[in-house]
Amino acid sequence: LIVTLLAVIELLVFMGVVAPGFSVARFAANGWAGNDAFGPAAISGIFAAIPFAIWFFLAIEGAAMAAEEAKNPKRTIPRAYIAGILTLVVLALGVMVFAGGVGDWRQLSNINDPLPQAMKAVVGNSSTWLHMLVWIGLFGLVASFHGIILGYSRQFFALARAGFLPHGLAKLSRFRTPHRAILAGGVIGIAAICSDSVVKIQGMSLTAAMITMSVFGAIVMYVMSMLSLFKLRRSEPGLERSFRAPGYPLVPAIALLLAVVCLVAMVWFNPIVALIFVGLLLFGALCCVLSLRSQASPVAGSR
Repeated sequence: LIVTLLAVIELLVFMGVVAPGFSVARFAANGWAGNDAFGPAAISGIFAAIPFAIWFFLAIEGAAMAAEEAKNPKRTIPRAYIAGILTLVVLALGVMVFAGGVGDWRQLSNINDPLPQAMKAVVGNSSTWLHMLVWIGLFGLVASFHGIILGYSRQFFALARAGFLPHGLAKLSRFRTPHRAILAGGVIGIAAICSDSVVKIQGMSLTAAMITMSVFGAIVMYVMSMLSLFKLRRSEPGLERSFRAPGYPLVPAIALLLAVVCLVAMVWFNPIVALIFVGLLLFGALCCVLSLRSQASPVAGSR
């Protein structure tokens, strides 16, 4: 919690420091794919930017993974979702607008440290604010790691408990945390980092391709979630629901439509990664089917 609060404070400080140098004219200049007028290149740029827009909010659904560890999940999980999404919307819009309006945003589009460079244009190279941003920025990285660890470990734990992964990953430590699942995901992450400069997919590094695949997975999950919502509302109208989607059926329908558009855009701009994702998806489905059959066989044999 402390690390996350420091990361939020860092972004608020960034917006406050660069605000005096912000200009709407600079933010809007060359705003259509590098041009001042709307054209075909702008449409292509909009769709190409969809994965990065999704990345702002990716893994927010991981909050549900902590439901078993919450004292009152029916009350706290929906609150966590709403508060998290609102926080991300405010911070994402603020960072994008202020960073893009203090200079030529095209100079920030292909670098790994856009925020320090944007602040440097306002306060200079030797400012204390700049050094503070760089150091506190590490807390944002740590906060991201914590969120990722929380999400993947609980996912591994749930799949192992259901029999889709080795049962050993469902073991809990004396502190009631899935320590084996945490370590297993860490090993996979370290292997990916070590292979980053060796493996190239569609001109991207391995980690960049994995990020794109994670966006694919998120979009497919969003589509399936919306379809499941419509199906359950029709087939199980009396089912007890701890949280009801607001604005049904209009809001879920809009969410489904946007998810499909994002999925099509992702496939169009990342065809090779999409094929790899489909292959992994089919492999995972096959493993699930085989696992279910192996679990059902002893029951059938005992009869």
